[in-house]
Amino acid sequence: MRFNTLGPLEVLHNGQYINPTAPKACNTLALLLCRANEVVEIPALIDELWSDNPPRSAVTTTQTYIYQLRKMLGRALGDDADGPRLVTRAPGYRLRIDEDLIDARVFERRAREGKRLLAAGRAAEASRRLQEALDLWRGPALADVRTGRVLEAHVVRLEETQLGTLQLRVQADMQLGRFRELVPELRSLVAAHPLNEWLHAQLIKCLSHSGRRGEALQAYQALRVVLDEELGLAPSLPLQRLQQNVLSDAADEDVHRAAPMVPSGNRTRTLSHSA
Repeated sequence: MRFNTLGPLEVLHNGQYINPTAPKACNTLALLLCRANEVVEIPALIDELWSDNPPRSAVTTTQTYIYQLRKMLGRALGDDADGPRLVTRAPGYRLRIDEDLIDARVFERRAREGKRLLAAGRAAEASRRLQEALDLWRGPALADVRTGRVLEAHVVRLEETQLGTLQLRVQADMQLGRFRELVPELRSLVAAHPLNEWLHAQLIKCLSHSGRRGEALQAYQALRVVLDEELGLAPSLPLQRLQQNVLSDAADEDVHRAAPMVPSGNRTRTLSHSA
């Protein structure tokens, strides 16, 4: 049995989907999954399901959703004592489960491993592990669940972790010199996250390292326009310095391109303007 939350909520057992059908039962399961092996208190469940407007029957209705989830697990697992179990633990309920069955937990573990590998200077291994983590995503977290405020905070945290993991993988790939390969991906990322200056900076760097300095400067100007129109801000000082570095490199390249090349033995040197 597997529980997928990095995309639409899915419960998969022996190749078949056994998702709960009631929307609030889905919320209940999602909250239990995001707090797997912890006691989820009944007030937290009620807050997720009804926010500030719980019905008089909130407690008994919540118990009904718990009962439905227990039946779902029981029908699927039968006598498998090692499978996930939904147990009562005052003051609420606990989903007892191997966390390797939850894609979000596997994602977070792989992301941590990738971060440690990168910090240890093992960029190639880090890139692979971080990409393995990212490959678990099938869309926005809990995409088909109408999340309440408790789950919404969980979704925001997951998506922030996803973006951070993606940035670490880009960093690892840049350390490996994969500048040209990263350009298409970074163009897509800055389109999806137009106010993320870090992503824009990496695109500018990759274009510059790929010999596409004109495009790098265009990318900077595109960021400047977006920030001005959306926030009334100029690019940060690190971005401005990056632009100046690209301009300086482009100017140096123009000087070297204009200077004549003369052979010197088996080597080639550039004549200075004073020559």
